[in-house]
Amino acid sequence: MAQLTTAISDSGLDALRSGLTGPVLTPGGPEYEDARAVFNGMIDLHPSVIAECRTVDDVRRCVECAREEGLELAVRGGGHSVAGMGLTEGGLVIDMRRMHAVAVNPESMEARVGGGALMRNLDATTAKFELATTGGRVSTTGVAGFALGGGSGWLERKFGLACDNLLSVDLVTADGDRVRASAGENEELFWALHGGGGNFGVATQLTFRLHPLPRFALGLLLFHPDAGPGVVRAWRDLMDGAPDELGGAVIYLVPGPEPFVPDELVGTLLCAVVLTCVGDARMLRDLAAPVTRMGPEAELLADMPYPEAQKALDDQPGYRNYWSVEHLAALPDEFVDLFCSRAHRMVVPSPTQHIVFPLGGAMDRSMADYPVPWRHAKWSVHPLAMWEDAADDARARQWVRDVREDTKPWRTGDVYLNFVPEEGAERVVAGYGVDNHERLAEVKRAFDPDNVFRRNHNIWPSRTGYRPPRPRRA
Repeated sequence: MAQLTTAISDSGLDALRSGLTGPVLTPGGPEYEDARAVFNGMIDLHPSVIAECRTVDDVRRCVECAREEGLELAVRGGGHSVAGMGLTEGGLVIDMRRMHAVAVNPESMEARVGGGALMRNLDATTAKFELATTGGRVSTTGVAGFALGGGSGWLERKFGLACDNLLSVDLVTADGDRVRASAGENEELFWALHGGGGNFGVATQLTFRLHPLPRFALGLLLFHPDAGPGVVRAWRDLMDGAPDELGGAVIYLVPGPEPFVPDELVGTLLCAVVLTCVGDARMLRDLAAPVTRMGPEAELLADMPYPEAQKALDDQPGYRNYWSVEHLAALPDEFVDLFCSRAHRMVVPSPTQHIVFPLGGAMDRSMADYPVPWRHAKWSVHPLAMWEDAADDARARQWVRDVREDTKPWRTGDVYLNFVPEEGAERVVAGYGVDNHERLAEVKRAFDPDNVFRRNHNIWPSRTGYRPPRPRRA
């Protein structure tokens, strides 16, 4: 790629507009500001052009235009990246949101998903057939970015990570070629797409394995924060021996007005136990007994359609966001005390969440060699700071960094990159593991030697070593 520019030429814009079936938006246009807004309100980037693609050929034309014009290229699905990877300053955004179709084959138990689909599109369609696959814990998450980054969600202990259920991906490469990757086509690329993110092309369609999910139950137990250490220990001990059907999290949060939150608890710091169950409410109540007997201030244990449960913890877009993650091999009492005490220093009142997820189950037992080493950790600690006032930026970031520092004696060093902003090259390598990162760099060299797809947790193309076979075109 030539030296990057920060504005598309008049001739390039005319050619793009004449060649696309979808709208092409530029600064000053009536829809531009809404189109450039993403989930994280801290991200304030101004692309030279936003192309709302409707077809694969639209995507190909955008890739070709970006290369011809020397524009940095970004690919937007859900726009949920905390680092704002779906935007670029002065470059070209391939906006995939119009390519959101989902088609389910109940006989083969597979779903074909457009590259711009959100989790709510996928969940609503698969639920009609009492089927599901592991999805993000927020319904507005983009399916493609979520799955290509590995994909951690409520169902992972039962059905594995999202990438474990990925059967094929259709890509537009940096050369504008249409390529399919699967277990029998472009196998090295297919391996790389199980965690390597958007480094290798634009995913225009993904196919997933589905699983029967006739029943689902959700639990939410709210405790005063002073009860937190005992509650977290009880929940930890429960999850240590829990069946794969049980998942969830412990979350310190400040709830807004919700039907299941008593008025006197609204706007106060609480320790919440979230419980998810691939089963019914009776099963969930039996499994949750070690925690429910601790006397929560409020309790919800109910059968709930999976798509509705996926929306239960949705966050409002537009807040300022800064997140990170660390993985732990154990959750000792010493860390529990640090975790609970750190909650009292959150940026409040705000939607900030201080989270521990249990891992294990099917995701840990998998023998797949995909580049997601964090799958074998026991616990995931996820500080998720959200706030309104820019004056709190430094304090919020520091709180997240302090949570990470608290984990230092016990952390594995692995990183789920979907949960982090830009934290440097070492964290990117840790997200894949050193050997995996070297192998991914070789795949990158084969499919994107000029690093056209750089708006991501970037893998630089390798310059030495094994070169995978060139792609076979679809």
